[in-house]
Amino acid sequence: MARPGHCRAAASAWLPLLVLLLAAGSVTAQTCLSATFTGGRTYLKCNQLPVLGASLHWTYHAENGTADIAFRAQSGSSGWVGWGINPTTQGMQGSNVFVASQDASGVVSVLTTILEDKRAPTLTNVPLTFPVPVPASAEYADNAYTIYATVGLPNNSTSQNTVWQAGQSSGGTILPHPTTGQNMLGVQNLDFLSGTGTAGSNSRLHRRNLHGVLNAVGWGILIPMGAMIARYLRVFEAADPAWFYAHIACQISGYALGVGGWGLGLKLGSESVGLTYQPHRNIGIAIFALATLQVFALFLRPDKKNKYRVYWNVYHHSVGYSVIILAIVNIFKGLNILKPATGWKTGYIVVIAILGAIALVLEAITWAIVLRRRKRNQSYGNGTNGTGLQL
Repeated sequence: MARPGHCRAAASAWLPLLVLLLAAGSVTAQTCLSATFTGGRTYLKCNQLPVLGASLHWTYHAENGTADIAFRAQSGSSGWVGWGINPTTQGMQGSNVFVASQDASGVVSVLTTILEDKRAPTLTNVPLTFPVPVPASAEYADNAYTIYATVGLPNNSTSQNTVWQAGQSSGGTILPHPTTGQNMLGVQNLDFLSGTGTAGSNSRLHRRNLHGVLNAVGWGILIPMGAMIARYLRVFEAADPAWFYAHIACQISGYALGVGGWGLGLKLGSESVGLTYQPHRNIGIAIFALATLQVFALFLRPDKKNKYRVYWNVYHHSVGYSVIILAIVNIFKGLNILKPATGWKTGYIVVIAILGAIALVLEAITWAIVLRRRKRNQSYGNGTNGTGLQL
């Protein structure tokens, strides 16, 4: 069993890296508060929407039940973005939406349409079912569209089912949006009075994010740190046997978090009928199988003097490094699927870069120690005291 002191030491070692990862991911949460708009427009409330790099800004006018809206979303110049309200239910179908895009000459325009049939190949410009007192407008700058509109909230209710989406266009023709990843999560019930929003898929989005964090911290940070502890700290005689307990503490913690994230991923997969990220899923299963094999192999570890110990070491190291490589690859695959704010991916890259840099430094230091120790032992074995003098 790992000693409590060593567990605390291991935890304190990876905690700053976790904080760095979380802090990098939270940077974009403040963007809606600092946004500025042309024409001197200002808005009293804003929400940084959870997907598609979008934010919604508005001012609600209780006296007439209208809201001034500014919807901003990241997009390439050949893309389109849309925002709207579904007066009857949650989801895209039946939504009244504003869609911003630009033609081949770069002129930005806004189309208003009702999503009667999600399979419709083209969008038709039609009046919306709720009042739009002022014609909507849009602009494109800094790789983002901004849609400006004033809407009369349906049924004079401040609580509305809102939707948003993004996709590509070709020659001015709006193409269907992707039906994977973030494009399936742009739904939120928003109270225009209080400013609180609850995503229709919020629980699922939260679980997807939790799945990603558990796997990134478990498989992608703690397991590599545990391997580094075993490889490098054991070289220092003063670290024995503390390195072993720290190694076990990291590996058990990483395995526990990783298995939790893996199980949550299976649950999310079972809920996504017809939508399977096959490579991500298969690599995840392989990671779990290999890591579990490592856990059970600990109970079969031969004594250091056993002739089979060398074979066990080869197996233990090869499987362990395979888990680490597969985990890092799969974490990036997961990030590409979830497409979170850029800060999350950047944060994980920074963490991996730090661990890699530490590993390179320790590799050089420990090799120098091992070679010096080996030379000294050879000198003693030859009847010298390590300086070439006969004893």
